[in-house]
Amino acid sequence: MSQKDKLIQRLKSKPRDFTFDEAETLLKYLDYVPSDKGHTSGSRVIFTSKCHAPVLLHKPHPQKELREYQVKQLVEILEQEGLI
Repeated sequence: MSQKDKLIQRLKSKPRDFTFDEAETLLKYLDYVPSDKGHTSGSRVIFTSKCHAPVLLHKPHPQKELREYQVKQLVEILEQEGLI
């Protein structure tokens, strides 16, 4: 099983310790590109793709784990797009 498949399986289980770095890695595997909208964007990061809807994530701080609602939203968006 590839790292991409492992990340998808892990995300679908909606873990409480899914990190922003894991989400970023998975989105890159799915051909998304991060864009922080320049210097004033703060911790908001939008991931864009040529073929799929954009994904907006708030980079958590000081912890590295995404909030539970962010994980649920990410799963919903990627399922709607047919990517997972």
